[in-house]
Amino acid sequence: MKKWVTAFILVVVVAALAACGNTDSEKSGSKGTSSESKEIKFGATAGPYSDMVTKAIIPGLEEKGYKVKIVEFSDYIQPNKALDNGDIQANLFQNTIYLENFAKENKMDLTALISVPTAPMGIFSNTYKSLDEVKDGATVTLPNDPVNAARALNTLQDEGLIVIDENTDPLTVSEKDITENKKNLKFQPLESGQLPRSVESVDIACVPGNFALAAKMDLLDALALENMRDQYRNVVAVQTDNKDSQLSKDIKEVVESEDFEKTIDKEFKGFGKPGWMK
Repeated sequence: MKKWVTAFILVVVVAALAACGNTDSEKSGSKGTSSESKEIKFGATAGPYSDMVTKAIIPGLEEKGYKVKIVEFSDYIQPNKALDNGDIQANLFQNTIYLENFAKENKMDLTALISVPTAPMGIFSNTYKSLDEVKDGATVTLPNDPVNAARALNTLQDEGLIVIDENTDPLTVSEKDITENKKNLKFQPLESGQLPRSVESVDIACVPGNFALAAKMDLLDALALENMRDQYRNVVAVQTDNKDSQLSKDIKEVVESEDFEKTIDKEFKGFGKPGWMK
């Protein structure tokens, strides 16, 4: 009988030790999973916004314990597809209007997390040193897509070169909404990628900031810079399900930090800051 009791006790002890071992293993595994969740991929288009992620956002996330890999894209379609698929955890390349339209058209559930300083539309000229010099009949190139065309026309109005119907939605302004054109400006719509080169052949060129920077143009050389509406500012985007995640909270905290703004002021001169930064 004593032998049976002893054997039973041994079985209980072994089972208890095994359970402890499993608990330790589970704790270790849980810790490993937590560590893996700190390894993230951040998407951006090559150029200023890839640089912004690298110089202004990643350092702050690394201080919070994240290991961040930046994934560069060469178009405006793949970054959202990768985000929707979970291949990346956040991206930075688009404004709110584009994000909302793209997500709706492609049935994606994506959300703008926070807006960031953005390269504004610039009015450039090799003909004039000031917009006060613009002559009657001057030629003006501007983007041929509706969103950026509206930005260009609003900027021209802000500089007193045209007047737009006050009843028109600023986000949908087009040439037909111009009520005054005292300088008889002649508009030539072009694909945005061609606008930087058009500076050499026309009087005035309205160039979106990202295309100006890609062409090695200095934003501070522009005769005027866009007073950008916040809907046009680029945003960090995430999956809607993750908008309240710890990662999202940490990204917002980094972007709202003093270090982020100091890097913007030093490395991204001419970029217009969103309303929340002002």
